[in-house]
Amino acid sequence: MRGLKTYLAPYLMISPFYILFIVFGLFPILFSLYLAFHSWDGLGPMEFVGLRNFRNLLTDDPDFWKSVGNTFVIWFFSTLPQLFLALVVAFLLNAAFVRFKDFYRAVYFLPNITSIVAVAIIFGSFFGSQFGLINGLLQVVGLPRIEWINDPFWVKVAVSVMVIWRWTGYNAIIYLAGLQSIPHDLYEAATIDGASRKQQFFSITLPLLKPIILFTVILSTIGGMQLFTEPLILVGNTGGATKGGLTLVLYLYNQAFGNQLFGYASAIAWMLFLIIGIFSFLNWKFVSRGEGI
Repeated sequence: MRGLKTYLAPYLMISPFYILFIVFGLFPILFSLYLAFHSWDGLGPMEFVGLRNFRNLLTDDPDFWKSVGNTFVIWFFSTLPQLFLALVVAFLLNAAFVRFKDFYRAVYFLPNITSIVAVAIIFGSFFGSQFGLINGLLQVVGLPRIEWINDPFWVKVAVSVMVIWRWTGYNAIIYLAGLQSIPHDLYEAATIDGASRKQQFFSITLPLLKPIILFTVILSTIGGMQLFTEPLILVGNTGGATKGGLTLVLYLYNQAFGNQLFGYASAIAWMLFLIIGIFSFLNWKFVSRGEGI
C-alpha cells in the first residue's frame, strides 16, 4: 500500500494521455474491427455478417478497385517528383553560397501549415475546366483547354500538383537536417583523396542520407494512401464525373457517411490498413536493400 501511494501521483499525472488514447484511439480501432464483421446503418441494430463485407469488397465492388488504382497513380505522380524536388531544395539550402537560409526555410515550410481547404479552393480556380487560370494561359498561347476535372488522367495530375506543392518544403527541411548531420570532415578527406563532387555524392551523401530518404518515403506512402481533403474539395465526394479522383479514403467516407454502410466502410478501412502496411514494407525493402538498415 505504501508503494502504491508513492507512485500514485506520477501515474495520475500521466493518466490523461492514456485515458484520451483509450477513448479516442484504441477504442475506435477495436470497434471498427468489430464493426467490419457486421452490417450497421449507424442507428438500427447490428447484424453479424462474418466475412461478407470483405468478400463483397474484393469480388463485387469495381469502385473499390478503381479507388485503389486512383490512389496508387496519384501517389506515384506526387511522391516521386515531390521527394526529388525536396532533395534538390535541401541541397540548395545547404549550399555555402546561399544567403538568408532561415528565410527560405520558413518560406518552403509555409505551404505545409496553410489550411488545406483554402489551398484546395485556390488550386480549384487554377484547374477549372472552363475558366481556370491554367486553361486561360493555354488559350493565350494557342493551345487547347484541358478538362482537368472531367478527364480521369488530368484530375489525377491536378491532385498530385496540390500534394507536391504542399509537402515538398516539409520533406526538404527533413533532408536539410540530414545533410547538416553529415560530418564535414568526410568531404574534406574525400577531396584530399581526389574524389569528385559526383563521387562524394554517391559515396558519402547518398549512403548517409539513405535512412532519411527511407523515412520520407514511408511517411509519403502513408500520407498518399490516406489522401482525402484535396480530391474532396477539388472534385467533390464522388471523385468527379469519371471518378478519376476517387481515392480510397474518399470512397470510405462515401460508404460511411453517404450510404450509411458503416460496417462496409470499416472493412474498407482495414483493407486500407493492410495495403499501407504491405506497401510501406515493400518501400522499406526497396530503399534499404543492401544497406542493412
